[in-house]
Amino acid sequence: MDLRVVLPFVRSEATAGARKTLEKPTGTLELYPASYAPKDIWGHLRFAMRYEPVDLGVLAAFFERVDRGQFETWVRGESTGVFARRAWYLFELLTGKTLDIPDVPPTGYAPLLNLETHLVAAGVKVQRQKIVDNLLGNREYCPLIRRTSDLDGWMAQDFGLMFQGIIGGIAPSVLGRGVQYLFTKETQSSFAIEGETPGPDRVRRFVQALQNAGEFDTSSKEALVGLQKTIVDARFALNDWRTAQNYVGSSAPDYSQIVHYVCPKPEDLPSLMDGWMRSVARIDASEVNAVCVAAIAGFGFVYLHPFDDGNGRLHRFLIHHSLAKLRFTPPGVLFPISAAMLRNRHVYDQILELIPRGIQPLIDFDLDDTGRMSVAGETAHLYRFPDLTRHAEYLYRAIADTITTDMGSEFGFLETYDRAMEAVQEIVEMPGQRASLLVRLILQNHGRLSKTKRGQFSELTDEEIAEIEARIGSCETKEERL
Repeated sequence: MDLRVVLPFVRSEATAGARKTLEKPTGTLELYPASYAPKDIWGHLRFAMRYEPVDLGVLAAFFERVDRGQFETWVRGESTGVFARRAWYLFELLTGKTLDIPDVPPTGYAPLLNLETHLVAAGVKVQRQKIVDNLLGNREYCPLIRRTSDLDGWMAQDFGLMFQGIIGGIAPSVLGRGVQYLFTKETQSSFAIEGETPGPDRVRRFVQALQNAGEFDTSSKEALVGLQKTIVDARFALNDWRTAQNYVGSSAPDYSQIVHYVCPKPEDLPSLMDGWMRSVARIDASEVNAVCVAAIAGFGFVYLHPFDDGNGRLHRFLIHHSLAKLRFTPPGVLFPISAAMLRNRHVYDQILELIPRGIQPLIDFDLDDTGRMSVAGETAHLYRFPDLTRHAEYLYRAIADTITTDMGSEFGFLETYDRAMEAVQEIVEMPGQRASLLVRLILQNHGRLSKTKRGQFSELTDEEIAEIEARIGSCETKEERL
């Protein structure tokens, strides 16, 4: 059909030989025996509805090209069949056109998406085709998350138990201080990913936003605009979605721009963002897996890039919003996911590049000498139906990493620090700030006060310093964070 669409992650081929699945970096190749090969375009459509993950980007483009009369003839011939009913419903949903076909006679309802192949939302019964619409979104924006063995394995894990294993036995006072620090660490890491060092006021405002992330209203454009204003420099804050074409790029050695991702056209944003907001609202209310919801909310947002600045920080905030709202994170606690993203930046960047890699070859753009970009043709359809499966798998790995690494080291450090402070005060009764400085300097230097720092504590004897070092060394440090 000569469709200009992002290639599906899962592709099928009919070949000589047995049924086989091949996993490749570029996608999954499903091999079927030659007897499965469709005989015509309607056979291909039936095959897709029966065996493959539903790719709305391909189907939407196909429905715009297909001969409507021929399509109606095919549906009438199989109107009570599940696969024709699925295709019929999707045609009317995606095109907004009603086929000249009577409603399906009384029969059982069939799910639109196969529950064994897709992550699904709560179903809505559609009487006309006797279909249960369990999509994760709508005509304007609908992500896809496929059920994979990796994702199923992550969803089966008990992250609450993992978290309890980290904090079990920790004193409430230590836990409270640790949690407070994690909010600051998340803020600093999120800004660091963007190459920024925020001032105290911006840190305070972002921490406050994170502390109330669960109550944030993703269905409100005003709320998103307001949050953007709290995290960016006032000179670059917007009162609406952006009105200029933007892109993600880097500078070449000759100072020219290398374009990594062309963002949606500004005139397409109202429809795309409205669809994104309704998609998030739908899955929020559908008891969809919380981490998958967070992937859709966070990564879906950053690919739409509705603002000139702050999109990356908002994308990570939205991940926390979903995890808090759906009670994946314990009340009042935050998993500093940005720290894991920053620590393994190349992996995070690889995930962010997945969608641009499919879209970029299909976009005709021009960049002038001033850095101003123009995009030709219709491109909104390229952004409406992203496959975010790998993003959900990645987010699970990042959460597991930050629980075991960042949270474990923070709480472990605080316990060690408290024991060390007690030890110092038992040897020499010092002012709290002086004792704290001494403890931190010794921990920084692997249990010894360096010679260059010794002069800062001239009031202490060498014997007292040696005893303090020995006592601090006996405090079992889980991780030397400082």
